[in-house]
Amino acid sequence: MEQVDDRFDLIVVGGGTAGLAAAIEACDGGLRVLVVEKDSRIGGTLHTTGGHVAGAGTRRQIQRGIQDSPDVWLKDIARITRGLFREDIIAPVVEHAHEFVDWLDDNGFAFDPSTPRIIYGHEPYETPRTHCGIDAGLSILAVFKPLLEAHIEAGRAQLWLNAPVTELLTDGAGAVTGVTAYTGGRDVQVTAPAVLIATGGFGADPEMFADLVGLPLVSGAHPTATGDGLLLGEAVGAGLQGDGVYLPTFGGLPHPTTPGRVQWEERPLLTATERLPWEIYVDKHGKRWVREDELSIDAKERALVDVEDLTFWTVFDDRAVDESVPMVVNWTPDDVRQRANVRAGVHKADSLVELAQAAGIDPDGLLDTVERYNEAVDAGGPDETGREFLPARIEKAPFYAMRNHGVTLVTFIGLDVDGQARVRRSDGSTIDGLYAAGEVIGATATTGQSFCSGMLITPSVVHARLFAARLAAGQR
Repeated sequence: MEQVDDRFDLIVVGGGTAGLAAAIEACDGGLRVLVVEKDSRIGGTLHTTGGHVAGAGTRRQIQRGIQDSPDVWLKDIARITRGLFREDIIAPVVEHAHEFVDWLDDNGFAFDPSTPRIIYGHEPYETPRTHCGIDAGLSILAVFKPLLEAHIEAGRAQLWLNAPVTELLTDGAGAVTGVTAYTGGRDVQVTAPAVLIATGGFGADPEMFADLVGLPLVSGAHPTATGDGLLLGEAVGAGLQGDGVYLPTFGGLPHPTTPGRVQWEERPLLTATERLPWEIYVDKHGKRWVREDELSIDAKERALVDVEDLTFWTVFDDRAVDESVPMVVNWTPDDVRQRANVRAGVHKADSLVELAQAAGIDPDGLLDTVERYNEAVDAGGPDETGREFLPARIEKAPFYAMRNHGVTLVTFIGLDVDGQARVRRSDGSTIDGLYAAGEVIGATATTGQSFCSGMLITPSVVHARLFAARLAAGQR
């Protein structure tokens, strides 16, 4: 086993959102840092995320006359999450998030001109505080990457790519003292007094997802999100948090070539605040299970958890194709017609019975459901679900059905940490030398069983930066 003699103050396992933030902050504070990344590039989910960052009292809010504060924001988070989040982690994040947003500004971040704004793809805040870049998550990476490269050039940091960490090193007392990484065709051991796990979640690992969540996985997660950090932590006694908590992102079409994944570039617009529905949602029995014009996306996502296999179909007719806002991002009405019966999950037929048979829906159930829906349209509504937007009967052939799945973008179970990012055992004691930040601690800690805008990236970055600043100040 080869051993590296270089002296590092911190080893960061994972060069994604949290890992890069921690490494840059630690180097800024005078520490020498090694970043170990299993992928061929840094950035992780920054390559795929929308890049939403929230902050209260940011420079851009003040410039636009938006009144906000950490206290107001924390109350908004508590409202949306119904109080299910780790306040010991989130309160400091909320207190310091504006500093990170302004830091991005100071370092040339290319803000989308519309921000800060309220995002309606998640349960909305009451105040515009979500910031994003013109190039989504890549706008954040465009700030992080040159800063890390400058530290590498100055000798304060090293970056190993294509180097998966295979184990954590420990001493006789159980403290973590370093890592073993596979790089250059060999196992290499490297030591440091502090190791930060920042490897992301497990939303791209069907086996781990089935074991921990117990539901079918249809993934939109970054392909490297395979739960490495959980396995590394558990091997040295780490406990987990967030057990039993899960929420899918609402609806995604099956990937045209890769089973078990969605193509997020072609996501369906099923949020009523973005697009009013002409379609109905049915399960495989042909039964409706939620009010389609429900304004709360959180309510829809929670209802979807109880749908068998997290799978449903949007059913509509040819009139809806012509007269409604297109249901799928970047699709035109002609796209819908041309891709039906060609693209996976998109079906078309001249009768509802034939449509149901092609899509795998119970025909009798679908016929009964459409009949009752049409009766509600004729009566002027509301219908049996409480739906009030009833623009037209579903009656003009051909008929369409699009199969949708609850999509896993992030995972809610992760390594248990205290408010200082120290990894804890199941008995609550901390593992000396081991820390964790980012999605690897589980989204339950930061956003409960809900999706708060910006509360995946923002806690990942700010929690990691606060940890690195404490470490640089000599506080472990």
